[in-house]
Amino acid sequence: MKYIVKSEKTIGQAVLDLQEAVKANGFGVLHTYDLKETLKSKGIDLPQECQIFEICNPKQAAAVLAEDMSLNMALPCRISIWQEGGVNHIGMIPPKAMLESLSSSPVLHKIATEVEEKMKIMIDSAK
Repeated sequence: MKYIVKSEKTIGQAVLDLQEAVKANGFGVLHTYDLKETLKSKGIDLPQECQIFEICNPKQAAAVLAEDMSLNMALPCRISIWQEGGVNHIGMIPPKAMLESLSSSPVLHKIATEVEEKMKIMIDSAK
């Protein structure tokens, strides 16, 4: 239930490329979390880099909420860029699998499939 690719790029370059890919695919970055810096500010040392992006396509989000308002808890979508074992990764929890575990709605299945396809394109473009 994870979609993860390896990247030969630096974390910084992958971050820039992901930001461009998000925009190019009709989504926006709502927020970016630098997990290493956040934990450092709390006195915890995380040796690896980890950037978490909250992304959204307003039209798709509105359609999800119109079908089932309680799914606001599953929004926005997230894509992460991180280091592990000396290798950089870009990944996500696929929206289709997540929404299928929360709803059997065919409308939501269609939306989640479309969003997931776009997110895979974003990740593959940034790798």
